[in-house]
Amino acid sequence: MPGRQDRYRVLIAGGGVAALEAMVALRTLAEDRVDIELLAPDRDFYYRPLAVTEPFGAGEALRFDIRALATGCGAKHRLGSLAAVSPGKHRATTGHGDPIHYDSLILATGARPYIAVPGALTYRGSQDSLAFSRILAEACSGEVKTLAFVVPSRVTWPLPLYELALQTATRLAAEEVEVEIRLLTPEEAPLGVFGREGSEVVSGLLAGKGIELVSGVHAERFDKGLVHLVPGVPVPAERAIALPGLRGIPIGGVPADGSGFVHVNAVCRVKDLDDVYAAGDGTSFPVKQGGLAAQMADAAASAIAARAGASVELAPFDPVLRGLLLTGTEPTYLRAEIGGGHMYASTAGESPLWWPAGKIAARYLSPYLAEHADLAFGAFGERSTTRL
Repeated sequence: MPGRQDRYRVLIAGGGVAALEAMVALRTLAEDRVDIELLAPDRDFYYRPLAVTEPFGAGEALRFDIRALATGCGAKHRLGSLAAVSPGKHRATTGHGDPIHYDSLILATGARPYIAVPGALTYRGSQDSLAFSRILAEACSGEVKTLAFVVPSRVTWPLPLYELALQTATRLAAEEVEVEIRLLTPEEAPLGVFGREGSEVVSGLLAGKGIELVSGVHAERFDKGLVHLVPGVPVPAERAIALPGLRGIPIGGVPADGSGFVHVNAVCRVKDLDDVYAAGDGTSFPVKQGGLAAQMADAAASAIAARAGASVELAPFDPVLRGLLLTGTEPTYLRAEIGGGHMYASTAGESPLWWPAGKIAARYLSPYLAEHADLAFGAFGERSTTRL
């Protein structure tokens, strides 16, 4: 289905990593063959992985104006959300009821967080930095003597919680304050998604900073100084910090599983729908991580660029997981090939394993944001000098 003036119309729904990676990838691969419209519910894009450094004064989440990023890429930005899709008519409907016609649609609407361990502080990012800072201050003052960092069941990207625990241990050691720190996780091995080598390195980091690892446990709730496990004996803690769980965001006309996540094929086309693709946390791929979201977006962008007439090779999603673990001292780089029959080949070390060596390894978006660093502001409003 040709677009207006023979330019292929691509609608990208979302304003996060997957959406922006798809935008830049499409402009690079398809050049002027496509008209790109970004339907984003927010005016700003938050580079969230650095939020874990905010309570320690070591950095901050960055904020970019989405309209400026879109304009710089020759795309249009429309403020709003996606409510429904009519695939047979190639029509999307916004939350305000406005129709948008497309030739191809990319769903990058993300997922919705929920409290997975009632009673614990649910750490979602910058919005919870102040609450965590209070807990950190209580520990540094000696008022709190036991902390529990809790990975909920079904959370498949626990790395931010490990960063909070490791940075907390580093800060307390610098303050010469003794606090018992436990990390509770349903994983059989710490950050096991990175394979044996990565997990062994993380185990050494935890032990070296005096953090007790309690693996293979499922937290039900935090109540009256106890983290209740199912099954198991409750673990004592004066304060508990947990990650949120995630659920998919329902969109009318788009099939999803019981948790609201969308199934896609190798080039991230939504199952049983023509010309509709999905990337990022809203898909059923179990690991929810920015770098993987970008790889999905690249797969979708290659398929759409080919449909628009560009001479490109399809780039099926073959996940390579890259994680930069912040510890409060030297960072640790973790890499694992987790798909395509690679059998979890893993690497870990203190030297960068990819370039540019940022928190989110995105082929197109990372250099694009670096080029537009002058547009970056801190999460709380000031122009930022924090590097990605």
